[in-house]
Amino acid sequence: MPPHSDAPSPSGSFSTSHFSPAMRSGPVQQSHYQAYSHDAFETSSIESNDMAIHRPLLPGVHVPTPAFFDPITEDLDLETIAKHAVRLAQAGVQGITTQGSNGEAVHISHEERNLVTSTTRTALDNAGFGDMPIIVGCGAQSTRETIQLCRDAHLYGGDYALILPPSYYAGLHAKGTVLDFFRDVADVSPVPIVIYNYPPAAGGIDLSSDAIIELSQHSNIVGVKLTCGNTGKLNRVAAATRAATPSEPGSGFMCMGGSADFTLQTLVGGGSGIIGGFANVAPKACVKLVQLVESGNLKEARKLQAIIAKGDWVAIQSGILGVKSALQSHFGYGGYARKPLPRPSKEESRKWREGFDEVVKLERSL
Repeated sequence: MPPHSDAPSPSGSFSTSHFSPAMRSGPVQQSHYQAYSHDAFETSSIESNDMAIHRPLLPGVHVPTPAFFDPITEDLDLETIAKHAVRLAQAGVQGITTQGSNGEAVHISHEERNLVTSTTRTALDNAGFGDMPIIVGCGAQSTRETIQLCRDAHLYGGDYALILPPSYYAGLHAKGTVLDFFRDVADVSPVPIVIYNYPPAAGGIDLSSDAIIELSQHSNIVGVKLTCGNTGKLNRVAAATRAATPSEPGSGFMCMGGSADFTLQTLVGGGSGIIGGFANVAPKACVKLVQLVESGNLKEARKLQAIIAKGDWVAIQSGILGVKSALQSHFGYGGYARKPLPRPSKEESRKWREGFDEVVKLERSL
């Protein structure tokens, strides 16, 4: 887990048929104060030219999925991408995220990104999960490319864009550069924006709670993923935005923890849930934890959180290599990351498999 910090904002049978992109265009100017329906958490519609359906983000567990590859050619393994998305949906998660850190977005082309998103959308639709939203990682170093990725996400079946701050030229940023970046993208993006605060993946840039709260006022910025692990920051943002929780709609703004190992702390602190890579391995356990907290059974929630945190520590240390290795060892699929990331040794695979044993045993009992 990255060190906690709240520094000021820096200057500045599965079908592999694909989603048929509708001709969608135009920014979504739907406030998060309106997009969240508390009554039965119903899907609502919004006006956006040719856009016919809006899938609201709901509190709970959202999963940043891996991109799976053929072990020899490294081509996308579309069947496994589809199968995995459906497995997660059937476990009771509230949403899928593609092209995140677990999705090896930096290893795949724009065309492959679109294929992953469309394959995921088609798989969910075909399995009866047409209301499940997809958040698509759309971070890039320029405002222009980020906007294009948002448009691609929308066109190929995504519902929201998860965006890191640009960091390559961080030393040249002016005081308001990062905030202006998010606003400029949100002004024209056809999908609402979820801010992604993950300093190790953004050159150390760590958005403060003040900056996130300020950005939350934009009608097309509807949430934040805090992989910084700073629960104090999460508490401040959740309170200031009246974030949605599994039991209360609040404003509809989604204040999400970025790791399963502090799910309990996130929910007790008023957060909306998690977008956590560990849920690829144990989605039912993560969903169960949310249910225990919301039912008030904190004693059992603490016990389950301890098991999840132990397993998630293995995932945090090993990253996508360990997550894929765990899926391969325990569920028979997963494969490897794209080069230049290394393939795990036999000893690493054994170590990671054993590290996940307890939580996988629990997962299979649920």
